[in-house]
Amino acid sequence: MLTHDDVTVPDAIDCFRQAADLPIQYWGFKDVGLTTHEMEQLVGEFRSAGKTPVLEVVSFDEKELLDAAALAADCGVQYLTGGEFSPAVRERAHSAGMRYFPFCGRVGGSPIELTGAPEDVLADADRLRDLGADGVDLVAYRYTDGDPIQLAKQVVHEFGGDKVIVAGSINSAERIQLMHEIGPFGYTIGGALFDGTFAPGGSFRENLERVVDVDATVDGGPR
Repeated sequence: MLTHDDVTVPDAIDCFRQAADLPIQYWGFKDVGLTTHEMEQLVGEFRSAGKTPVLEVVSFDEKELLDAAALAADCGVQYLTGGEFSPAVRERAHSAGMRYFPFCGRVGGSPIELTGAPEDVLADADRLRDLGADGVDLVAYRYTDGDPIQLAKQVVHEFGGDKVIVAGSINSAERIQLMHEIGPFGYTIGGALFDGTFAPGGSFRENLERVVDVDATVDGGPR
């Protein structure tokens, strides 16, 4: 994710160009931080490099969600993730050929938090599946009412790993290892790459290279 503090970084295009040769297939951004033209340019860069564009939305207002879905469709995004589930957004995403992974569970606040009993989060994931979502965006490390790892394991077990993206706060080799063990379709890393968490003092590319190295030591798992 070319994002920091839930905002797309202003030099996202340059950051991508510097690291586009790395074996990372899925590249994402938020619908805030860049102009519409810049977002269109960014997605164009992704697609020209053979990458899969992902847009994550942190919004709970249906108009804003519909605007984001329209933007994603116009830009050529392939995965629309985050935001509160909306049938209208689902229809807009599917009509444009996008896969739709809204937040599951009770998500809110700034920075966002996931609250509620594990069984409530699981029930909401089931509800979203029944309503036609392609999968769920699980902010596991923002979970405040229990063990985030146990919750992620339960959601993946019940919902299917191919239908779960674990979003946010993957900021260590240990957490990357855990993602491989849990087995979601994918996990997102954003701020840690810009904070120098993986390669202290290093550039965005150097931090992403370190993530690639860590990921390569683990068999299977998400990319």
